[in-house]
Amino acid sequence: MESTNLPSLPENKLPTLRVMPMPADANVHGDVFGGWIMAQVDIAGSIPATERANGRVATIAVNSFLFKQPVFVGDLLSFYAQIIKTGTTSITVDVEVYAQRTRLSHEIVKVTEATLTYVATDEHRKRRPLPPV
Repeated sequence: MESTNLPSLPENKLPTLRVMPMPADANVHGDVFGGWIMAQVDIAGSIPATERANGRVATIAVNSFLFKQPVFVGDLLSFYAQIIKTGTTSITVDVEVYAQRTRLSHEIVKVTEATLTYVATDEHRKRRPLPPV
């Protein structure tokens, strides 16, 4: 008998990034390194930030980062990134990460959530104002 309360991927949203960790991204037991996940979260968060800035951005803060569940080699990770705040030069983005565990009956679990702040930069890597919306 199937439960109707099983976690699922967010509806009506497209993932910003999807990736499957490989053995080189994990320890000898198949557990994916937290630093690898952090790098992917930074990439996912930078995508809407770059679009909003209409150009180059730099990560200036990781405001929060929570690992909720382990990630394993072979999990299909979906990263959902959404801008939650903008300033004169800065863009704050929430990122949620879900794993589709193909090894375990296609179970879906939320594995990570984070909030990062980016700043728009010019060709000299100096802060610049965000363009009008």
